[in-house]
Amino acid sequence: MAVMSSPERPSPLRFLWKPLEALMQAVLNTVEIPMRWAQRMLGQQKIAWVFLLPNLLIFGLFTYLPIGVNFLYATTGGTNLWPGDRPFLGMDNFEVLLDCENYLDPATCRRDLFWVAVYNSAQFVVLQVGFMVTFALITALILNRKIIGRGFWRSVFFYPVLLSPVVVALIWKWILQREGVLNAALVGLGADPVNWLLSPDWAFFWVVFVNIWFQMGFYTLILLAGLQAIPPDVYEAAEMDGTKPVRVFTRITLPLLMPTMIVVLVLALIRAVQAFDEIFVLTGGGPGSATMFIVQYIYETGFASQIQQFGIAAAASLLLAVVLFILTMLQLRATRRQMNG
Repeated sequence: MAVMSSPERPSPLRFLWKPLEALMQAVLNTVEIPMRWAQRMLGQQKIAWVFLLPNLLIFGLFTYLPIGVNFLYATTGGTNLWPGDRPFLGMDNFEVLLDCENYLDPATCRRDLFWVAVYNSAQFVVLQVGFMVTFALITALILNRKIIGRGFWRSVFFYPVLLSPVVVALIWKWILQREGVLNAALVGLGADPVNWLLSPDWAFFWVVFVNIWFQMGFYTLILLAGLQAIPPDVYEAAEMDGTKPVRVFTRITLPLLMPTMIVVLVLALIRAVQAFDEIFVLTGGGPGSATMFIVQYIYETGFASQIQQFGIAAAASLLLAVVLFILTMLQLRATRRQMNG
């Protein structure tokens, strides 16, 4: 006995399709009118600016306008927020920041805390970038070899990069506090607990260590890509000639990897100069001013202190911008040289 199938019920969207199609066509026809007019007025080549204009307006509003306001505050004084209430000082804020009897001794500077932050930043940049690039290169060389679980180890080293800087700082603060995991392990071994974040030397060490741990995976990945871009024929020829591994590294690997190394170095320098959030959460710039860096000084001076000195903070940020501009130009030059050669 044949089973009769019930007729298919029409979808309710089927009845709405034609009205929606007509509405969409009306919208497109409406938009087409000003677009055709703009094309006749501007020409075929300049019509692209019509599509770029909204992005340019947003970019200018949130990028160029703040830069202009920053210049305005850097050349004015007082504690008032509104620019109309601030007296014009010219370059006085820059002179205050740069007024020192001996630039090697922050205590002789008019703004001694600014120069403490500058020297802390310089020391941090040298140590953090130097050790991080070295460790990233060694790690990339190891991960480029045929080892067991190579994909797993690559993901392990890259995993910290995926974390938020604040999350990283909170994790390590939980580990390093007096009642934290590290001191619990020391007590379990019979040693006394250490105030890791209350000693200036230890606090600075851990700031450098945490930043290396947090960022090294990103630069390892870049160096690993550079190593894999080296033609394997070069290594095969060196192996046939009986070249020692050390000589292969110094004469083949390192020279061919140097363009990538320069890019990594400049990127790491830019990131280190701007270090703030993870350090601020981890140590708060302390103990004292042992881990206060230039970005935190700008934040403290302009926003966190009881007397908000917007002009001094803006001037300090412009001095920092000059340093970042120089480093960015070095990066662009290194990248251009790598692409050309």
